[in-house]
Amino acid sequence: MAKRERVVRMSVEQPLWRALTAYRVLTAGYAVLLFVSAYREFVRPWVAVGYLAVLVVWTLATLPRVSGAAACTRRFLAGDLAFALVGILLTPVADSADRIASGGPTLPSIWTAGSVLAFALKGGWRWAGFASTFVAAANIAQRGEITRDTVHNVLLVWVASIAIGYVVEVARASEATLARALEIEAATRERERLARDIHDGVLQVLAMVQRRGTALGGEAAELGRMAGEQEVALRTLVAGGLLPASRISQDAARGAFVTAVEVDEPEGDVDLRSLLAPHAGSRVSFAEPGAPVLLPAPAARELAAAAAAALDNVRKHAGEEARAWILVEDEPDEVIVTVRDDGPGIPAGRLAQAEGEGRLGVAQSIRGRLRDLGGTADLVSVPGQGTEVELKVPKTPRASHDARD
Repeated sequence: MAKRERVVRMSVEQPLWRALTAYRVLTAGYAVLLFVSAYREFVRPWVAVGYLAVLVVWTLATLPRVSGAAACTRRFLAGDLAFALVGILLTPVADSADRIASGGPTLPSIWTAGSVLAFALKGGWRWAGFASTFVAAANIAQRGEITRDTVHNVLLVWVASIAIGYVVEVARASEATLARALEIEAATRERERLARDIHDGVLQVLAMVQRRGTALGGEAAELGRMAGEQEVALRTLVAGGLLPASRISQDAARGAFVTAVEVDEPEGDVDLRSLLAPHAGSRVSFAEPGAPVLLPAPAARELAAAAAAALDNVRKHAGEEARAWILVEDEPDEVIVTVRDDGPGIPAGRLAQAEGEGRLGVAQSIRGRLRDLGGTADLVSVPGQGTEVELKVPKTPRASHDARD
C-alpha cells in the first residue's frame, strides 16, 4: 500500500510575529500623529519631519523582515535598533527643552518597543534584555538625567520584552517536546504494525520449522535449532524497535512540525463474512448472519487478521485435533467476532509471561489490531475448558484506546 506524508505546521510564536508587524505599522502612524499635534512647539520641526518620513518608509519596507524568525536576521535587528536609538537621541535636537523636561515623547515614541520585541521573538529573553539596556541608556542620555518617568518607561519596556522573550523560549521548548512525542508515538505504532505482520508470517514459519526439525531429528534437528535461534533474535529485534528517528524534532526550532502518515486504502465497505469464510473447515465451524456484515476495508482486513491470529493460537497451543468455532454478530453499533476452542485453556499468568518474553501473538496480532481500530479484544480462558476470544470493532471509527486485559 502506498503511503504519503501530510505535514502540518503548528507554531505558537508565528501569531506573535504577525502581531509585531501590526504593532510597528500602528506605532509608526502614532508617532506621526504625535508630531502633527504639537509641531508648533518644536524648535527644529524639519529634523522631526525628516526622521519621521524615514521612519514610515523604513517601517513599511521592512515588514517582510518581521514576518518570521527566519527573515529577521541579526543584521536587520542591529540596524533596526540603531535607527530607533538615533530617533531617541535626535529628540533634543528637534524638540524644545521645556517639552522634554515636562516628559514629552521621543521622536519614535513607542515605536522603539517594536525593535526590542523583535529581539525578544528572535532570541528570547536574553536578547530582549540586551536591546532594552541600549534603549534605557539612550533615554537617559536624551533626558540628561534620570527621572521618574524615564525609569517607569524603561522598566515597562524591559519587563515586557523580557517576559515575551521568556514565553517564546518556553513555547519553542514545548513545541520540540510535542514533536518528539508525536515522533515516538508514530514510530511505536509502525513498530507494532510490523511486529504483527512479522508474527503472522516469519515468526510462525520459524516456530514451525523448529518444531518439525526437532521431531524429525538428525540434520533436521540442527536446522530446527537454527530456526529457533533466528526466531528469538527476530523477536528481540521487533521488541527493541525497527525504525530510525525522523527529522521532526530537528526541525522543531523553525516551528513545530506535525507529521501525519496517511495510508491510501481502497474506498468502500467489505463484507467481513467473505474474509472469514476461508477459515472454515472440518475442525473450524463458521456461523454468520444471513445478511452482509459491512465494514470499511481497512477495519475488515484487520479484524479478519486478528481472528486468524486467534485461530493460529488454537492450532499452535491446543493441538491439531482441537476444534474451533467462529461466530460473527452484526450489532447496530459494532461488529463482534468470537473465536472459541475446546482446547486445554491457558494457565493463569501465561499471557503476561509470553508478552514479557517478546511473544507478540495476543499482545500485538490481536489486541494491538483491535486497539488501532478503536475496538476491544477480550480473552477468557479456563484451564480444561478451552479459550474464547471476543473481538469488538465499532462501525463508526473512533479514537483508539487500550483493549481490556
